[in-house]
Amino acid sequence: MRQHDVETQFGALTVTEEDGAIVRLSWGMSGCADRSDTLDAAVAQLRAYDSGDLEAFDLPLRVRGSQLQRDVCEAMSAIPFGATITYGDIAKVLGVPAQAVGQACGGNPIPIIIPCHRVMGAKGLTGFSGAGGVETKVALLRHEGGFLI
Repeated sequence: MRQHDVETQFGALTVTEEDGAIVRLSWGMSGCADRSDTLDAAVAQLRAYDSGDLEAFDLPLRVRGSQLQRDVCEAMSAIPFGATITYGDIAKVLGVPAQAVGQACGGNPIPIIIPCHRVMGAKGLTGFSGAGGVETKVALLRHEGGFLI
């Protein structure tokens, strides 16, 4: 596995690549600056997203986990920049309980790139598993113009 750190307005991030695909994005610094075509593209795209110059990531991703985890990540990846949907919306499409979708969203291994921050509860804003919790989710949504308080 290779890792590279990226400083963003949403915090320090570490992006991890394995066998030509992004497998993880986490908050915090790894101290690594590994290079590969995939990592270089991910770092460039994260910086472009951070600066407001990118709305859709185009990276090879590999989500580990159950079929439900992969299905929920695929559904989240289809949510347009600046838009939000609910756990229930995804649950209806997949034919599973909303709670299961919420758990899969919380287990998203590649946040921001797979935009779990665009998924809301039935009554509005809910938690976020990234560093900073809900405040980071709000910052990401504001950055995309999809959330105003």
